[in-house]
Amino acid sequence: MYAIIETGGKQIKVEEGQEIYVEKIAADQDETVTFEKVLFVGGDDVKVGAPYVDGASVTAKIAKHGRQKKVTVFKYKPKKNYHRKQGHRQPYTKLVIEKINA
Repeated sequence: MYAIIETGGKQIKVEEGQEIYVEKIAADQDETVTFEKVLFVGGDDVKVGAPYVDGASVTAKIAKHGRQKKVTVFKYKPKKNYHRKQGHRQPYTKLVIEKINA
């Protein structure tokens, strides 16, 4: 059984026991979070939401928080003596999917 959930402005296909990386969630490590925005549930019987499936949810446990590798942003305008260098590290949350309730 699998489901498609919406979190952090993105849609992610998840299965039980899977580890996924999503945008940072404001909760502590080892807490359980529930996703109510389930768009699709697949498996033996398929449920499609309009836009969400009624009564369906996905529970996951927060494994850790972290930050991705640094991305360098460099702006440059030729012949104008203009250049700016900036770095960015996007925060993420690692989740372990525990149960899909359909």
